[in-house]
Amino acid sequence: MTGRQPTGPGRRSAQVVALALTALLWLTACTGTAPRQGSAGAQGAEPEPAPAAEVSLRPGDGATDVEPRDEVSVTVEHGRLSEVTLANGMGEPVDGELAANERSWTTTERLGYDKVYRWKGTATNADGKETPVTGSFHTVKPAAIHGASLNVGDGGTYGVAMPISITFDEPVENKAAVERALSVEPSNATEGSWAWLELDTAVHWRPKEYWEPGTEVSVHGDLYGLALGDGAYAESDLSSTFTIGRRQLVRANTQTHRMKVFVDGNQTADYPASFGLDSDPGRVTRNGTHVVMTKHSEYYMTNPQYDYEDFRVEWAVRISNNGEFTHAAPWSVGSQGHTNVSHGCVNLAPADALEYYNLAQTGDPFEVRGSSVPLGPRDGNYHDWSYSWSEWTSMSALQD
Repeated sequence: MTGRQPTGPGRRSAQVVALALTALLWLTACTGTAPRQGSAGAQGAEPEPAPAAEVSLRPGDGATDVEPRDEVSVTVEHGRLSEVTLANGMGEPVDGELAANERSWTTTERLGYDKVYRWKGTATNADGKETPVTGSFHTVKPAAIHGASLNVGDGGTYGVAMPISITFDEPVENKAAVERALSVEPSNATEGSWAWLELDTAVHWRPKEYWEPGTEVSVHGDLYGLALGDGAYAESDLSSTFTIGRRQLVRANTQTHRMKVFVDGNQTADYPASFGLDSDPGRVTRNGTHVVMTKHSEYYMTNPQYDYEDFRVEWAVRISNNGEFTHAAPWSVGSQGHTNVSHGCVNLAPADALEYYNLAQTGDPFEVRGSSVPLGPRDGNYHDWSYSWSEWTSMSALQD
């Protein structure tokens, strides 16, 4: 007998697999991927060149009337900077700083007035191709250069009423810009404000109340290169750091004829005194808060209105700019404590004048009461306390 081949699912599966393999071989033999034209693997193709470095100058080449405070820089796109310098006509380089990414260089010092500056350097692109950094500009020529002075010395110690004063050679037109360039940094939360005085030639800063003893104060005027108005510019910056000393003040009364000294709220001295003659408005000691300005072991006084010139006094302490001092007056000892006979000064016995001279410190408040004539705001420097706080702040160029 001939045996029969088995049938069923097993045999049919084997047939399907055989057919699939045959089809796969057919496809493999008849298909494929042709190389594309212009591919990275193509023979003879060259990469595109890197873009050239593009240099930008600020201010632009040939610029004039550039101000010393203007931004001065060079930047580059599609490259990096190397060997950048900016020099004046004498070849002196200007200090500057290259950015970490080497794509910009900026000056770190201010430029001079009326000078030509020239760029020199190189910018290099990714392929090493160089682009020169070249060009020049001219800074502004001021119509005038005005100096300014600061009344507080670096490292000095002053009394609790001390104002900060910056005085210019000429009136300032651009007052708001000047104020923005000024800063006062006390070591505590002291409220204060600038105010413009004396025909716009001086700006003063004073606290709302007397300074706290021991306050450390830094004042800075970032003025160089600042346009003051009418073609004038500031000559230089100003700065100082000083300290407020002990709290000493004088309370003097023209009607009781006494001058009392207080330190930290405690009375330490009580001197009999003679003040300005009450019956003559030109001789009356002014009422209000004066400030100790200077001290002189010997001083020569002149007042043509009252026919005296180079009149010598000892132990003189100036408390205003309108001729008011404390000083030794041996000729009026009999009137001291009883009658006012001076030409506006505070007359003291020689020993008392010397004692107060040794106690007094620039910036100490000297409060006069009982007089018929007030201390006027325009009577001179250091009369800042003649104004109320609202009056004072209204004289800021930055008032709201």
